[in-house]
Amino acid sequence: MSYLKHIRHDLQDMQAYTVQDAVGMVKLDAMENPHRLSPDLQAQLGARLGAVAVNRYPGSRIDDLKQAIAIHTGMPEGYSLMLGNGSDELISLLSLACQTPGAVALAPEPGFVMYAMSAKLQGLRYVPVALREDFELDEAAMSEAIAAHQPAIMYLAYPNNPTANLWDSQVMRRLIAQVSAYGGWVVLDEAYQPFSSETWLEEIKRDPSANAQVLLMRTLSKFGLAGVRIGYMLAPDKVIQQLDKIRPPYNISVLNAECALFALEHADVFEKQAADVCHERERMLKQLAAYPGVTFYPSQANMFLLRLQGDDEAATQVFNALKARNILVKNVSKMHPVLHHCLRITVGTSTENDQLLTALKEILA
Repeated sequence: MSYLKHIRHDLQDMQAYTVQDAVGMVKLDAMENPHRLSPDLQAQLGARLGAVAVNRYPGSRIDDLKQAIAIHTGMPEGYSLMLGNGSDELISLLSLACQTPGAVALAPEPGFVMYAMSAKLQGLRYVPVALREDFELDEAAMSEAIAAHQPAIMYLAYPNNPTANLWDSQVMRRLIAQVSAYGGWVVLDEAYQPFSSETWLEEIKRDPSANAQVLLMRTLSKFGLAGVRIGYMLAPDKVIQQLDKIRPPYNISVLNAECALFALEHADVFEKQAADVCHERERMLKQLAAYPGVTFYPSQANMFLLRLQGDDEAATQVFNALKARNILVKNVSKMHPVLHHCLRITVGTSTENDQLLTALKEILA
């Protein structure tokens, strides 16, 4: 076909990232913060955005945002940060920066699909390493893969998507040391940090030399700004100076930056929302313990996995039954062998969560 003549053959064989149609649904499929701003804060934000000089390219306000994020995170001395149009852009830029002959990206799976997609799109070879059945890192398999391929980039999501767990810190330290020994990068992806009891940033502060090859990546999407698309990456100054060379000059819009600044000025509001999500998460898991035919897994994120008893189509059948009741979750049962019979459920508002729990009880009965 003539229109495909100059399109890469590997690209033609790939699948695009798909988003489920959620119109009219209780949306529990995409790990979004379910809470909106109050009418008063909406009005304040609207006034702020209305005053933004959208006729100008982004300027010093981007620096203001970087400074606000640095203060919010407690960024260590000697570190800088780089902003991205969501974490997705940062992942893509990292792949581009490491696009040398034979370069490899490595990640445990199941994990965030953009690690593999971005690596392949930028010409890196991607090496997946399966998690154990209990969703923990398979240290022996990871170590063997690192030794065999010496990846330029190793991704470790903390907590992981879609399994929602934090991995053993001792195992992570050993894997980080192995990659660091030959100069590889370890990307610690903390997208779900607002809902987690741990952060690797404390480890970086405790032992900076052991984490000199660690790039800490976060996003404001789970913080409560999924529609604003702000990701950021913390690393030593000299590292950011190099990586920032490949960042598009105006990758963050003035409107997005102003939204993020406004949110950080009202961080207490979003922290209360995160606390509510964590409370709802534990409430749901406690209730699900009484449901027949289901197994749930502890979570450190704003989502959790639910495993259903039955044949190979059990998860799909429950997914379809929920969808028929206008409740949208994520069917991950065919994503990876360790996710067999699993649905991934995002924690919503108390009302949305009650709707899900009621519907599940009816379906499982």
